[in-house]
Amino acid sequence: MTRRRPIRPASADDLLTELGRLTAQALERAELQQARVELAEALQRELLPAALPELPGLRTAARYAPARHGLNIGGDWYDGFWLPDGALGFSIGDVQGHDVEAAAFMGQVRIGLRAVAAAAADPGEVLSRANDLLLAMDTELFATCSFLRFDPESWELSNARAGHVPAVWATDDGRFGLAQDEGGLPLGVLPDEGYPVTRRRLTAAGAFVLVTDGVVEGPSFPIEAGLDQVTQVVRAGLGADPGELAAEVIKVADLTGHTDDAAVLVLRHDAAG
Repeated sequence: MTRRRPIRPASADDLLTELGRLTAQALERAELQQARVELAEALQRELLPAALPELPGLRTAARYAPARHGLNIGGDWYDGFWLPDGALGFSIGDVQGHDVEAAAFMGQVRIGLRAVAAAAADPGEVLSRANDLLLAMDTELFATCSFLRFDPESWELSNARAGHVPAVWATDDGRFGLAQDEGGLPLGVLPDEGYPVTRRRLTAAGAFVLVTDGVVEGPSFPIEAGLDQVTQVVRAGLGADPGELAAEVIKVADLTGHTDDAAVLVLRHDAAG
């Protein structure tokens, strides 16, 4: 009959040694994760435009706030640029996922939209081509997005939406609402997706405000309540500078207790002549 050697109970020194080893591993993982978070935030901010285009009668502003929880940084963007025909293009969106990979993918989506918009005048076609481009990249990530085109000749704002939250609008004559335009699926989900276009001639002075879901949705707020709060802020802040209005809108994210990135894009326009 084989007798088993009794297991020697761990001494206090053994326990302290093991605790030290586990603590060192935890610190190493935490430091690595913190480095990734800092890299994601730096990459995110570097990929956002330093300035947005403006013209007489149209002033623009944007704000970005990283997630409260570091692991969720990366993926939201806004953009504005001149198009070859003299119109202005604007985009805002949110990449599914977080961290360095999402921030890098966000940069690819943003630049891809610019490239496509240079050759396609229709916002719906821009999103459709961008969707095919992302699918060709064979990535598991996808993005919600709104793309707008402002024509300074007709004073028309055209908008197409890919799974993104609706914009908020308000005019100086007291009207306001949500731009519940028909849209399509997020970019990078299904091939050959169509994106309807809504066209608005800006006959009254006002503001058109776009946000990502980090502004309007969080543990403390359902998205409907967040959009209602943004609408109230926009109505109350129409007389402010666009930068001040964008700063007030981004504060809604604090009310929602947002766990995601948050971005705001404000277009403050005069009435069509």
